[in-house]
Amino acid sequence: MVVETDEDFVHGLYDASYRRLVGQLAAVTGDRAEAEDAVQEAFVRAVGHVRTLRGTDNPEAWLRTVAVNVARTRWRRRERLRVLTRRCEEPPDLPGLSPDRVALVAALRRLPAAQREAVALHHLADLPVAEVAATQGVPVGTVKARLSRGRAALAEMLRDHGGEDHDAARSRPPTTARTTEVSRG
Repeated sequence: MVVETDEDFVHGLYDASYRRLVGQLAAVTGDRAEAEDAVQEAFVRAVGHVRTLRGTDNPEAWLRTVAVNVARTRWRRRERLRVLTRRCEEPPDLPGLSPDRVALVAALRRLPAAQREAVALHHLADLPVAEVAATQGVPVGTVKARLSRGRAALAEMLRDHGGEDHDAARSRPPTTARTTEVSRG
């Protein structure tokens, strides 16, 4: 007497039932590829439950039930995803960066790292000079020097960019900060 192994049992069941199950599930799901996936998943689960499968009166019915449940679960997940994605509105259109902002960012990138950090922390993050010094781990005087050099370099780069008319910029009276910088020498 030859005893059929679990592997032979599943292979025989596959050969006898796969096409029929796919046809049935294709009618249930309306999608042949989805039906094939569900039936294949049912056979994968059958491998782990061969004893249960062998003990049933109709192993094909067991596979069909598993495949239908797999298809239902996948459908529910797709539905949930569809509902969730519908709830998520498109983010509002944000205007692009202004040409001035693009020029500033490009100019900042051209600064040495230490100057760029000092300028960004002080002017963009609005940190006081002492806090910039603590963040960079340098004396306050070093930060002041970096800020001075960074601002001068940025002014030159942005002037070259053509952000404003050179003659208009020169004829404008200097600001208080500029006057202080100029008087310091």
